[in-house]
Amino acid sequence: RAPPPLSMGLLVHLLVCLLGTGSWVAINGVWVELPLMVPRLPEGWLLPTYLTVIIQLANLGPLAFTLVHRFLQGRVDEVGIIYGLLVLGCLACLLLAFFWQETGPLGASRYSLALLVLLFFLALVDCTSSVTFLPYMRRLPPQHLTSYFVGEGMSGLLPGLVALGQGAGAARCINAGAGPGGRCGSMRQCQPYQEARFSVCTFFLVLSGMMASSLAAFLVLNHLPRLAKGNRARQGSRAAAMGTGHPILRPPNSSAGTASSRVRRAFVFGLMGWANMLTNGLLPPLQSYSCLPYGRPTYHLSATLGSLANPLACACASLFRSLKLLALLSLAGSLLACYIISTATLSPCPPLLHSPLGVLLIVLCWVLFIGLFSYVKLMIGKILRDEGRSALVWCGAVVQLGSMVGALVIFPLVSIYGFFHSGDPCNSSCPG
Repeated sequence: RAPPPLSMGLLVHLLVCLLGTGSWVAINGVWVELPLMVPRLPEGWLLPTYLTVIIQLANLGPLAFTLVHRFLQGRVDEVGIIYGLLVLGCLACLLLAFFWQETGPLGASRYSLALLVLLFFLALVDCTSSVTFLPYMRRLPPQHLTSYFVGEGMSGLLPGLVALGQGAGAARCINAGAGPGGRCGSMRQCQPYQEARFSVCTFFLVLSGMMASSLAAFLVLNHLPRLAKGNRARQGSRAAAMGTGHPILRPPNSSAGTASSRVRRAFVFGLMGWANMLTNGLLPPLQSYSCLPYGRPTYHLSATLGSLANPLACACASLFRSLKLLALLSLAGSLLACYIISTATLSPCPPLLHSPLGVLLIVLCWVLFIGLFSYVKLMIGKILRDEGRSALVWCGAVVQLGSMVGALVIFPLVSIYGFFHSGDPCNSSCPG
């Protein structure tokens, strides 16, 4: 017996939210687990930069899908691709739980080869989700797009909460040469020491469970009785009527209107590319440099609360689609990004290093930065959804292009020229 329409609607919202969680939960989980992984790996705190580059290499996935979509229009079904991506994500997370600490020689140095290879597959899953999950949402009523973006925000929040329960951000100083209970005799001998309530292996097993729940949600979503087809049609027609009443990218037909439409479309895609260049490419490798001088708890708090800002921004999203408002929010987010970049540049002696105000400012900047751009990306997604499936595919491509540009800009500054320097919470050489 079919459930009543209200129950069906809530069920679909939940399933879509779980699907959205599977979009970036794997890579976000790796980011929040870095404080426990880095001390045990030969790459050290260069690992965030390597991870950013791996994510950009994984853009081969969305690039291939976009080209196939361009030349084989109408003959590509994203359903099978999404199934394959989610299965690959589950397997990669599972293998990561057991092989993340394995190292091997590469040239004159040793690297975490198993970790880097598995991270590439996870990044391939997450990057390709940008050009497959969004077009799939065209099959559902428009109101479910907000649920998808809330789920995408939860993909950062859930691993962050698990890592907080794990205690991955805790740190204290011990004397490397002293026995248990020994006190630090010299600040140069003090090292960060972390105790976790459960292992990195267990964390990645939990992450595998999250990916599996996303796969199960997508399976159920595709086998519901046509998603209450009649109800879907009513909701879709009502939403379409609302959308056509407030055109944004398609003004009245005229030569001037066509030119205006192209400018607006270019502005929207440019805004989307800029937002993702900052949030996915440029700033993630700088989070450790901007936060670690204030202590590892600050780093972990900024990552977790920033993840919380994402779903909250999506849940508070308004149907008021003003391009001027989106531009102002992007400007505000860009100013916050400037403070974050300046803090990372001044590491290991950022502003207000020995003051609680410094911790408050950097955490607040990260939270607001992520929240503002999450709202901007959601509203652009809503705008482009009304433009058709092709617009959503190109939206996903612009997302990955912007992310790639940001990563290509920051990688040589961090890894080649050594422009940024890590802070040490135990051995601060800054005056205070």
